[in-house]
Amino acid sequence: MDRITLAGSSAFKHSDEADYLENACAEEPNKLCEFKRLSGRILKTVDSVYQDVSSVDECRELCLNSPYRCHSYDYGDTGDMVCRLSHHSRATLADIQDPYLDVPEAATYELSSCYNVSIECRAGDMVAKIRTSRIFDGKVYAKGAPKSCSVDVKNALEFELRMGYQDLECNVRQNGLGRYMNDVVIQHHDKIVTSSDLGLALTCQYDLTNKTVSNDVDLGVTGDIETTLSEEVVVDSPNVIMKITSRDGNDMMRSAEVGDALSLRFEIAEQQSPYEIFVRELVAMDGTDNAEITLIDSDGCPTDHFIMGPIYKSSTTGKILISHFDAFKFPSSQTVQFRALVTPCMPTCEPVQCDQEDFSGELRSLISYGRKRRSVSECPNTDDGHLGKEEDGTSQYET
Repeated sequence: MDRITLAGSSAFKHSDEADYLENACAEEPNKLCEFKRLSGRILKTVDSVYQDVSSVDECRELCLNSPYRCHSYDYGDTGDMVCRLSHHSRATLADIQDPYLDVPEAATYELSSCYNVSIECRAGDMVAKIRTSRIFDGKVYAKGAPKSCSVDVKNALEFELRMGYQDLECNVRQNGLGRYMNDVVIQHHDKIVTSSDLGLALTCQYDLTNKTVSNDVDLGVTGDIETTLSEEVVVDSPNVIMKITSRDGNDMMRSAEVGDALSLRFEIAEQQSPYEIFVRELVAMDGTDNAEITLIDSDGCPTDHFIMGPIYKSSTTGKILISHFDAFKFPSSQTVQFRALVTPCMPTCEPVQCDQEDFSGELRSLISYGRKRRSVSECPNTDDGHLGKEEDGTSQYET
């Protein structure tokens, strides 16, 4: 670190017994940079002067791409189309007497901070890696989830945020096959958002197209070989609709009274789909201050059967799952939103055994159609397709 990276902190202190040397050619982040305008002042001396620079934006680019650490520039104040660059800023001018000229119409643009952001796209998550030119003390978080998906940063130049694709707390969006997106906020203050904060749009795109592979080894085969026809069909994972209905299955209005008898219904949209589904990690949220409660856990069992019952198959088809509940609300909101993970399985879904306490305090066993996703080795074989990805969805009602 040096005077630039420590600007604004008290870490750089005077010492009579030490000499300080600073590298003016060190490589710094320069992809995403902010400059602050100092009105009415320009530097008396600079490092570089460029003629015939067409705009202030071009002058800014000359500063960002200079062979030394350029930290300030001015444009058009000492002559038409003149761009002047300097490695100095207020952080490095503390020991120089009167470094500026007072020119009312002029302005110096001083580098505030720069960020280099890279994304590591992995099998189950995306990792935003951030490097800054000035020591950072704040937080970085997924937009819309500042509490549940965030990292507090204390006096660091490099930090990162991991966002799992199946982590409901981080709200990673899937936009098409193999394309995952999320918005990240770099917040300089630990509690509030200011104009100096930055928003980043991050995307991981995976190439899921078919590839042809070959083997250069010649395999010698003796005897007669019969030709057979081979056909492979890729079956897309099902589209699942989640909606709130009355107990008799009729569609309800988007409002209810506390205590109304309702049902949460999960239905495969395609009637001819070969899949069945099971549900886990069902969460109710209030949409105001991110308050939430888990109703179906990661094993597929109800967390409190007095609030939400087990998930069972419809009597008419295995492609519809239903759970009964009485309408409830959060103290701070009139809206209740639901979010769940829905996983397809072939050819049918097996229920999970859940132990629940009844009104007398005795444990009783019940079944629910939700369980953890099997590993690849446990997936049943099928001749006409393969298991699709997990999907999540949302629904809501007002009280």
